[in-house]
Amino acid sequence: MNKRTSLLFFFPVLALVIAACASPVGNESDLPSSEDQVATIVAGTMQALTPVVGDSPTEEAPAPEGILPRSFYFLGRDATSLLQIFRMERDGKTTHQLTFEPVDVKWYDVSQTDGSVAYVSNNQLLWADAGGSGRRLLVDGGPVDENNPFVSTLSSPVFSPDGQTLAYSYRGLNFYSIASGVSNLVIEDRLTDSGNGFIFPDELYSPARYSPDGTKMLITLGYYEGASSAIYTIANDTLVRLNGGEGALICCGREIWTADGSSFYSASSAMGMFTAGLWRVDASSGQVSTLFTSSYEENIFNYASDPYPAPDGQLYYFFHFSNSEINTRTPLQIVRSAPDGITNRTVLRSDTFELMNEALWAPDASFVVIVRAPDQDVYFGGQAEVTYLDGRPSVILTPFAQDIKWGP
Repeated sequence: MNKRTSLLFFFPVLALVIAACASPVGNESDLPSSEDQVATIVAGTMQALTPVVGDSPTEEAPAPEGILPRSFYFLGRDATSLLQIFRMERDGKTTHQLTFEPVDVKWYDVSQTDGSVAYVSNNQLLWADAGGSGRRLLVDGGPVDENNPFVSTLSSPVFSPDGQTLAYSYRGLNFYSIASGVSNLVIEDRLTDSGNGFIFPDELYSPARYSPDGTKMLITLGYYEGASSAIYTIANDTLVRLNGGEGALICCGREIWTADGSSFYSASSAMGMFTAGLWRVDASSGQVSTLFTSSYEENIFNYASDPYPAPDGQLYYFFHFSNSEINTRTPLQIVRSAPDGITNRTVLRSDTFELMNEALWAPDASFVVIVRAPDQDVYFGGQAEVTYLDGRPSVILTPFAQDIKWGP
């Protein structure tokens, strides 16, 4: 089984991941100070979610018309510095603020059918149409128990591919029907009451990513001492756990499905309680195949991040090899290889990426949008820029973005 990560990682990164905290959408300095501190510690351990241009300064170029293949969504800061959802049009310039919440938006997702958004703010699951109108409350999580936040925190909305269902985490894995307005708890969190005010999380369930056909879902399994992943089949309500991949970090929404939904990839550029490397997981059996990994004993360190199985049949990802452990942000390069991650591996750009907090691949892998931190100590959010694989100058999209996503 892949190594369980510590709860210190799971809650700030998963539960405040992607959305509001460190990776969630928030963070960098998006969450309350206490959450930010935890996220920063975690990020330090991980040496950075990803990195961005570091060798040479980014060249600025005007954004040509039609620079983006789809609308581009992100968490940005409003006039009062609160995190809100923004949408950028395909011209790479025109931007609209979609939410106007009185507190930070912490998690969100975009429907690929109509561009509507589902998001969490003030521990409420909310919905708005593609223009930000029609705001309505879907689920109210009530006040968060600060002593046991995992029991009462509502998080991680994920739209189904057809836009008809919202998966989210609240006391377990839930599915909300957009049409009927009915929410069903399909897997309840397993908890133990210690009797002294602390509720022990035996196993928590949070949605990560639907398979391309919408029949399966990657979910994150959270434990007091760590986190892992599993594949949930919706039709027959079955859960397949991972087998193999000892030391792999496979969890928390960092995975990416292949187009046919038969498997998914996961990568890590972290060493410590995790092992840096690249893995592929069979979606039917949960069997983990190690494509390459790292070893302290052999002084072999293969750092990888943000894999993308592209339509051309090749695998694109960020990579760095070293004979010694790197204790600062890893200087990754963009590479392309066969699906095994090794055969015909080719460096596509000579520059390295050391301050990258996020990466979002273009659907055709012709470029990647990178969120670049302003300095070494910022692990969430930053300047969003288009980095082309053919060597053209990068194009800056916005000075600050977090939790970047493609829209329809």
